[in-house]
Order: sequence, then C-alpha cells, then structure tokens
Amino acid sequence: MTEPEGPPASPAPEVEVRRSERRRRTVSAYRDGHRIVVLVPASLTSDEEAEWVRTMVERIERAERRRQLSDDDLMSRAMRLSDSYLGGLAAPESVRWVENQHTRWGSCTPGDRSIRLSARLQGMPSWVIDYVLVHELAHLIEPGHDAGFWAWVDRYPQADKAKGYLEGWSAAARLDPPPGSDVD
Repeated sequence: MTEPEGPPASPAPEVEVRRSERRRRTVSAYRDGHRIVVLVPASLTSDEEAEWVRTMVERIERAERRRQLSDDDLMSRAMRLSDSYLGGLAAPESVRWVENQHTRWGSCTPGDRSIRLSARLQGMPSWVIDYVLVHELAHLIEPGHDAGFWAWVDRYPQADKAKGYLEGWSAAARLDPPPGSDVD
C-alpha cells in the first residue's frame, strides 16, 4: 500500500459560469462567497470555456493563497498597527481568524485581550483587514463606540475608505450589520 504524496487536495470550489453576448474577448473571474464566478464571451466553444474556467479558478485560488495570513501573521500585523496608529497602547494577547462570525467583521474581548477576525475578511484588500484590526485594537483602549474610541480608529488613514468598502460588501451580500456597529 502506498502513501499519498503531499497534503490532501482541497475540494473543488463551486464555479458559476456567466456567458455574455456583449463580452467579446475578455474573460474575468471573482470570488462571491464560496463560489467563483467566471465571466466569458458567449462565442467561446465549450472546450475554450472549460480551459478558461480552469485557468481563472487557478488564478483566483493562487491569489487567495498569497493573501492568506496565519494567526501568527495577524498578531504581528496587529502589533505593527498598534505601534503605528495607537502609540503601542493596544497589546492583544491573541489575534485569530474565526469561522463563526457571519454578521460581524471582528470582535474583541477587552477582559482577556483577545481579538477575533471573521474568516470572510480573508482575500479582502490588506487595508481593509488592517482597518478591522485597528478597530478591534482600539477596543483595548476604549471598550465602547464613543467619541474617544472613534478618535483612535480614525488615526488609521484609510478608515473611511475601509468602512465604505465593508458597507458596500455587506450591502451586496445582503448582510445586515448589527445595530449601532460598523465593524463588530
């Protein structure tokens, strides 16, 4: 009996192909939740479509692997952001990805100084992840969402842009944010 080589293969992603009469030459793809959407010209043959779908899925998955951060990477990043924007005052005990946050982008428990980020952030631009980290780090200084808290968060130069990005993403995904909260 032979041992399988390498790590076990991950399951193939769900793929949706959208053909367009208006699209002439370009092929594009994007992630929509657990699904990859591939946009192709209607004029492609089924063999050409299959080849483009394979190519575009590989591109999306390769880009996502490059962007993945481990929990250790998140902790290092959080410490750099605290030093840069919060004067080093926010020092978490742990920072980790979680799969169970479906309506929040992140959460913080000031008592044990733990920060959790929704795995839905993985694959989003780094400046968005940084914003959520700064938001949660600010809770280690100011637990509520009062003016003092927002003064800390607004030290991050791309805060407004990231808030808009997350609001747009949520609206497109039809997610309702918790009442009275932008991130958590």
